[in-house]
Amino acid sequence: MTTQLIEARKGVITHVMETVAIREGVEPEFLRSGIADGSIVITRNNRSNSDGLGVGSGLRVKVNANIGSSRDDADMDNELEKAAIAVAAGADAIMDLSTGGDIRAIRKAILDRIKVPLGTVPIYQCAAENILKGKHLLDMTADDLFSAIEDHGRDGVDFITVHCGVTRESVRRFREEGRLLDIVSRGGSIHAKMIDYHREENPLYERFDRLIEIAREYDMTLSLGDGMRPGCLADATDRAQVQETVILGELGKRARDAGVQVMIEGPGHMPLDQISSNMKLQKRLCNNAPFYVLGPLVTDIAPGYDHITSAIGGAIAAASGADFLCYVTPAEHLRLPTIEDVKQGVIAARIAAHAGDIARGTGSARDWDDKMAIARKNLDWQGQCDLSIDPETSRRRRAETNPEDDSVCTMCSALCSIKTGSEMVGKRS
Repeated sequence: MTTQLIEARKGVITHVMETVAIREGVEPEFLRSGIADGSIVITRNNRSNSDGLGVGSGLRVKVNANIGSSRDDADMDNELEKAAIAVAAGADAIMDLSTGGDIRAIRKAILDRIKVPLGTVPIYQCAAENILKGKHLLDMTADDLFSAIEDHGRDGVDFITVHCGVTRESVRRFREEGRLLDIVSRGGSIHAKMIDYHREENPLYERFDRLIEIAREYDMTLSLGDGMRPGCLADATDRAQVQETVILGELGKRARDAGVQVMIEGPGHMPLDQISSNMKLQKRLCNNAPFYVLGPLVTDIAPGYDHITSAIGGAIAAASGADFLCYVTPAEHLRLPTIEDVKQGVIAARIAAHAGDIARGTGSARDWDDKMAIARKNLDWQGQCDLSIDPETSRRRRAETNPEDDSVCTMCSALCSIKTGSEMVGKRS
């Protein structure tokens, strides 16, 4: 079975590569070369309905939206609506993190409804189904886990998060150094607990070749998960996080050598001053593999506003080399997100990604801003709304005002600086 990476290394530009290159505004050869050296991936299962998504160096920074049920809220229709809202708001990919209800049915329904790539975390299904069978969470076996991964590949999932870097060694370092907030990754905490409970190595690390075989069969991109990511500022860039990144870099190389595409996942919560150095460290340790980050959230004190703390960190991360931003919603740390939370999270992450693209000089990113500046100079309110990252909200807020002079807004009214300035320029010329 071939993969996009195997074909790229043969010098072949596939139809999928051509499609993605057109969408990205890059030459197909640029894309093929990046896939071949591992700095770019195309997340597309060979059974997928999606067009594929290019992620990596030289491409636009992408945004992922997490949705998914829980045992306390397992409404499939609600999750499908969240997926639709996320895509409508501009999300480039969706991850289904369902842990409750009929997880398989939810995943298949999402795959049937959306055309952007879908990612999943197979251990969630494995753990939830074992609990429903009356088993202890930690009684899942390696075969249970690999069977779930096979299911996701067969269904057409485009990329999967697998916490291969939570090993006996990284757990030892985590325990010996100590943390203020311990392990906040669900998958990471399950693997760490299984290592302690069974006194055995993480099967995804120990049997990594089996994971590679499954991923290669379906051309599923492996998103090597950050099970040791910091969950608060105090734990950022500690030994457990760095040790896991070292391991993920090594595993990423093994996967690419076998023809499987790889992304690396990263933090988490992190002070502003550590973000840029972390992006550079990851790129160095992981051979420039695409970097997929959650946030980073730059402060721990803003529940209800963590889409903002995440966007601040995400903009710095994107400008410093991160390639894929996982959104954070206003509901983070508090509850399952609502449909409106999903929209707010996507928009905030898109703003961060776009700011990063401008700083990186990606393609024509800056042109969008220049067009907005021209519309503002011309007091073209319809044009400003059309160019907005969220046109619907811009139009609504503009319509809610009633300036005496409809060429201006109610902020400045007759003292509009743009109108005054343009009159000055007109007289001078």
